[in-house]
Amino acid sequence: MKTQSDSVQPDLLPAEHSEMLELTFRDSAGQLRLTENCALRRIHPGAEEATRDFLTSPLRATLEGSGDLIASRIADPCQYSCVRPSELWLEHPRIDPLSSPWEWSAGQWQAAAELTLRIEVQAVEAGWTLKDATPLNILFLGARPILVDVLSLERRDPRSSVWLAYAQFVRTFLLPLVAAKSLGWPLQNTLFERDGYEPRAIYRALNPWRRFHPDLFDVVTLAAWFENARKETKRTRADPAPRDLELVTHILRCRIARLLKQTRRATPGGNRSRWSDYTQWAGHYSAADLGAKQQFMRFVLERWRPARVLDIGANAGVYSLLAAEAGAQVAALDNDAGAIEQLWRTAARQSKPITALAANIARPTPAAGWRNREHLSLLDRLSGSFDLVLMLAVLHHLILREQLPLGHVAELCAWLTRRWLVLEWVPPSDPMHQEWLRGRDHLYGQLSESDRMEAFSSYFQIARRIPLADHRVLLLFERRAGDTGLEQPGPGAGRA
Repeated sequence: MKTQSDSVQPDLLPAEHSEMLELTFRDSAGQLRLTENCALRRIHPGAEEATRDFLTSPLRATLEGSGDLIASRIADPCQYSCVRPSELWLEHPRIDPLSSPWEWSAGQWQAAAELTLRIEVQAVEAGWTLKDATPLNILFLGARPILVDVLSLERRDPRSSVWLAYAQFVRTFLLPLVAAKSLGWPLQNTLFERDGYEPRAIYRALNPWRRFHPDLFDVVTLAAWFENARKETKRTRADPAPRDLELVTHILRCRIARLLKQTRRATPGGNRSRWSDYTQWAGHYSAADLGAKQQFMRFVLERWRPARVLDIGANAGVYSLLAAEAGAQVAALDNDAGAIEQLWRTAARQSKPITALAANIARPTPAAGWRNREHLSLLDRLSGSFDLVLMLAVLHHLILREQLPLGHVAELCAWLTRRWLVLEWVPPSDPMHQEWLRGRDHLYGQLSESDRMEAFSSYFQIARRIPLADHRVLLLFERRAGDTGLEQPGPGAGRA
C-alpha cells in the first residue's frame, strides 16, 4: 500500500528533486517526475528487485500489449540529468491532459473500476495482485482508461484468498458510485475524500428503509454493522489461508466477479440533460447556420491541421468529433456531466482520441492534496498545451452567468492556446443572450463586437470572420507574434 515516504527532507535536495518528491511523497516504492515529453519514475532501492521481477514477467507484457497498463522502459542515464547510473528509473510516455477522478462522468468512473478489476483478475491468474485499487492510479488516454502505477502490482501469496486492496476498491470506486446513485452526491465531491467513503457515512445518510435495498444492504448496511462490531471487539480476522491453491484462486475470482456486478448496478444511469440534447433543442440555429458553422470548422481544421485541440463548452461533442476526425488529439471540457457522458461514450465507441472532462472553465478544479501539490489544478494541466482552442457559443455564458469581464476571458484564452482560437460571438439581440440578461441591460445589454475586439486585440489578431444569418459571428483568432510572456490569471481573475 502507498505510505509516507522515507525521511528525506525536500529542503535538502535540488529544486527539481524537491518538486518530484512533493508530487509522490506517499509512495514508499518510488517517486514520479513529469517532464515535457515523458514521466520519469525513480524506484527506491528496496523496491528495485520486485520492480525488475515485474518488468520481466509475462503479465507486464500482456497488460502493456492490451493497452491496460502504461508502457515502461528503463531510463537511460545519458538522456536525463536527474538519472544516476546507480539508480533504477523508469520512463513512461506522458499522457496529456491529465484527468482527475473528480472530473469523470459516471460512465468513465465505471470504466476505470472495470479496468482495475480486469487487471486484478489477470494478475491473480498469473500469480500477482494489485496492492492498490484507487481511481488515482487511472488516467484516460483519449476515451480509454489506463493504469499508470506499475508499482501497484506485486507477487501475491498463493495460499491467501484475501485481496488486500478489496476495501480500498470499495471505498474509492464502489461507494462513490453508490452515493451518486442513491443519495445524489456528485462524483466531483470525491475531491475532498482522498481515501473514498466509509460505509457508515453513507449508512447514516440513507433513509432507514433504503438501508435494506438489495443493492445497498451488503456493501453499505452490513459493512457499517460489521465496522461497529470490529470496533467493539477490537479483533482482527486472520485469513484462513486454504491449502487448496486452486480453491484460493477460485475464491478470488468469485469475489472480483461480485465486485464487478455491484459496480455495474451502482453506476447511475439516465445521464440525459438539457445540454446533452443541445443540438436537438437549439432552435435559434437554422439548418443553414449549423451547416455554415460546421463548414467553417472543417476549413480551419483542414487548413491548419492543429495537433492538439481544446474544446471548451463541448456539449455532446459535435466539434470535438470533427477535430478528432481531422487527426487532432482533443480535450473536451463541459460542466454538464450528462453531456460529457454522452461525448465520452461516443468517443469510446468510435475509438476517437478525445479526453472528456466534466469541469467548469470558469470555476476550474483547484490544486489539491498536501500543500496543494499532489494534484495539479485544471488550468495548470491545460495551460499552453493546445494549438487550437474552441469557444463556440461559450463567451455569453461566461459574461452573463459567471459575470466575467471580457478582458479576463481574453487573457485566459491566450494562456491556453499556443496559436489559434475560434470564438463564437453572440450579440445581445440573440435569444440566449436575452434569456440570461435578466434585467441587467445596463451592464450587458449594449455589448458590441467592438467591445470584444478591444478586449481580445491585446493578445490576438483576426485571421477570419464569418457572419451567420442569425447575427452570430464566427471568428478565427491568431496569437500575436511574440506574445509568450503570459502569467497564470491571478486570484482576481474572473471577478466582476
